[in-house]
Amino acid sequence: MTARRAFASAKRGLTVGAAMTSMTVNGEAIRFKLDPQTPLLFALRDASNLTGAKHGCYSGDCGSCTVIVDGRAVLSCQLTIAVAEGADVVTIEGLSADRAHPLQQAWATEQVSQCGRCDPGFIMALAALMRATPNPAPEQLAGLPNICRCGATPRILKAIARAAEVAAPLSASSPGQSPAKPEQDGSSQFSNGSSGEAQPASNDS
Repeated sequence: MTARRAFASAKRGLTVGAAMTSMTVNGEAIRFKLDPQTPLLFALRDASNLTGAKHGCYSGDCGSCTVIVDGRAVLSCQLTIAVAEGADVVTIEGLSADRAHPLQQAWATEQVSQCGRCDPGFIMALAALMRATPNPAPEQLAGLPNICRCGATPRILKAIARAAEVAAPLSASSPGQSPAKPEQDGSSQFSNGSSGEAQPASNDS
């Protein structure tokens, strides 16, 4: 099922083939009663009310849906919950308490946000990258599949530089992540250019 078809099915309330799929989301054990082919993006937004990851292109080309899965930046519109079974998922809501992550602080200081749609995806992709490489090289930034259509790239770069000043000593304590480079889409560039239920897992075996 394509992301667009899954989105349409979710909005119509279709749960044909629904099953319980378990994973950890922001430190909490969750079971989604959804079609296993549901994109993770829709499960997070529609079933768990975690709306930080944004709808965008549905084709993996804009990066607005980026979350961290098992320490790697992942495009959640392209990952089904069946594939994410048993994974550790971190969304922008679980990245830090009180928006204390260096990137979130730098984003505010540099007044990066314009429309705000790309912000969570950028921050999550950069958080995964900068955990492994606190001061990423330009070519690493160019490999991120994230796009800001409002033209905020200069401020984003300033925010990255600001965050890099403090990221190294804090990287070892970032929640829910293990050192890893983000998954990248070689065709993408850094540019300006479901229904269902989410249930906390019980302690029963």
